[in-house]
Amino acid sequence: MRKSILGLSAIALAALSAPAFAQDEPTPELTVSGSAAVVTDYRFRGVSQTNKRFAVQGGITVTHESGFYVSTWGSSIDDYVANGSDQEIDLIAGYSKTVGAATFDLGVLYYYYPGSGGINSDFVEPYASVKGTFGPATAKLTVNYAPKTKALTLDGVHKEDNLYVAGDLSASIPNSPVGVSAHLGHSWGPSYLIIGSGKEYTDWSVGATYTWDHLTFGVSYVDTDKSAYSPGGRNISKAGVVGSVTASF
Repeated sequence: MRKSILGLSAIALAALSAPAFAQDEPTPELTVSGSAAVVTDYRFRGVSQTNKRFAVQGGITVTHESGFYVSTWGSSIDDYVANGSDQEIDLIAGYSKTVGAATFDLGVLYYYYPGSGGINSDFVEPYASVKGTFGPATAKLTVNYAPKTKALTLDGVHKEDNLYVAGDLSASIPNSPVGVSAHLGHSWGPSYLIIGSGKEYTDWSVGATYTWDHLTFGVSYVDTDKSAYSPGGRNISKAGVVGSVTASF
């Protein structure tokens, strides 16, 4: 911390003028935030999208002061996810509003898989969530529903839909850069993009993070109650430890 010696008159002037400067600063109409990350395994609802290997990810969000926002997020994936595509790009538009201690969020997410050889692998998924903060803890309930589409079917002919409900609990340890989290989700509906077998399944995880400046280091334990195998024979829904390094800006 820098220290300086000021006369009493200067101190009084600073004290009187500081609130005026703070009030004169306009609230930005638009805010932009983003992140870039490296993860040891990209798990989508408990199931590896990278054959249990590393992935590079990144995203950017533009938020209007009214609560409307648009966002895009991308990750490298393995080619078994979407017929040879090696990338997932999520396009998102939504609206978020805080009322008291609760934050409500409504939006639509479009999953885009470039290079999937003309196969119908893209799909739309509206979502809704409510989040509440209680001291250092935050609880969140999310519902995602993908309407019927061939992109979610197992045979590539019939149309299927998918419903995903999840609860998340996170907390920061007071006076420390450490955070902890827990997740529980359940998916209804078959999808080769998600589990590859069975009508429904449950996924869960627990994790911890350490934040230093703009970097966040994370580690989590992820598991599901079903088995799914990649073309190479790996059980991509088996329990595993996932590490990550994320830079935020």
